[in-house]
Amino acid sequence: MRKRILVVTQHFWPENFRINDIVEGFLDDGIEVDVLCGLPNYPKGEWFDGYDSHGPFEEHYRTANVYRCKEIPRRGNTAVRIFLNYVSWPWNARWALSRLPGGYDAVFCFNTSPVLMCWPAVVYAEKHHIPCVNYVLDIWPENLYSVLPVKNQLLRGTAQAVSDWLYRRCDKLIAMSAPLQERLCRRTGKPPEQVAVIPQYCEDFYAIPCPDAGLAERFGGRFNLVFTGTFTPAQSLDTVIRAVAKARAAGADRLHLLLVGDGMSRAGLETLVQELNAGDYVTFYGSVPAREVPRFTTLADALLISLSDTPDLGLTVPAKLASYMAAGKPVVASMDGAGADAVRAAGCGMVSPACDADALADNLVQLCRMSPDRRAELGRCAKVYYLENYRRSLLLKKLEAFLLPDGRG
Repeated sequence: MRKRILVVTQHFWPENFRINDIVEGFLDDGIEVDVLCGLPNYPKGEWFDGYDSHGPFEEHYRTANVYRCKEIPRRGNTAVRIFLNYVSWPWNARWALSRLPGGYDAVFCFNTSPVLMCWPAVVYAEKHHIPCVNYVLDIWPENLYSVLPVKNQLLRGTAQAVSDWLYRRCDKLIAMSAPLQERLCRRTGKPPEQVAVIPQYCEDFYAIPCPDAGLAERFGGRFNLVFTGTFTPAQSLDTVIRAVAKARAAGADRLHLLLVGDGMSRAGLETLVQELNAGDYVTFYGSVPAREVPRFTTLADALLISLSDTPDLGLTVPAKLASYMAAGKPVVASMDGAGADAVRAAGCGMVSPACDADALADNLVQLCRMSPDRRAELGRCAKVYYLENYRRSLLLKKLEAFLLPDGRG
């Protein structure tokens, strides 16, 4: 008999999140899937074409049934709008559970921010006596403070209590790193066998080179440092822009930063580029579909990953690190913790402390002066580490075995 999973996640296709590919993997492996999600408006808070506050509320993604719930879009990405977005979707999803057909063997929550996203998953699992597995991608309340500067001690205490309460109510948790596993075990009292370490895998298409003549013509002749992803305070991209300016002043005059993505920090970053007169060597390309990202990683001479110096951000390994390593290019990391450790373990690039623009600038100068053969060797090390640690088939099987320990359909 085929297994059935309910996937609970606020963000789903056509938004660019890895859960889209996880659902495809489940379907390919013979698992039936229903998805409870929101109406697509991330990251700008603007409705995607074909969607608005009136739906549509039921669709299909391949053979998966998709049930959408209302939410207040994060338009403008102000603190108030983000808060309203954080609380509106789980509230609406909680009261939409009766729309689901049922018959599931497990509930799987792909838990980006906010932690409240797992509340409807917990409620459904407890009511129907099936296991709830929560993939903790953004640890709360720590991740909240990297986006919203909450200082009030009562609010911080409430956020901590609610987060721990929800994590404890899940039957199993998934962590992206051993340090995060230790933190979750300590906070919930769960034994390690109930908190698996499963890094986010990388979709296979990231490993396939995709030369683009148009990009090569536009950006060729420079040393292209490429960042792909969302622009939020957690990425500390202001540090990166300042470091690029310092590196160019120190002699790396071919260095060019190509930012592929969008997000709440973009306006502030564009202002910083103007203040530094950096428009000639910092380009905001905008968002692209996930499958177009290899066009930019293929163009890159090196790939940039950064996080702020908020201590708890170091507990996780950013998902983009897997896709960077799959591209087989040197990785420049401005970060602390598990992600930095992975770059060092792979021997695939250069690491500097989070938010240290001077140290990052020094690494960029060294990389620009490095021989092409040495940079190619760093890229080869990245690819080997990806194949051994972040391959889709390897981690998807591990995920399914943890979610459905009695076997797949």
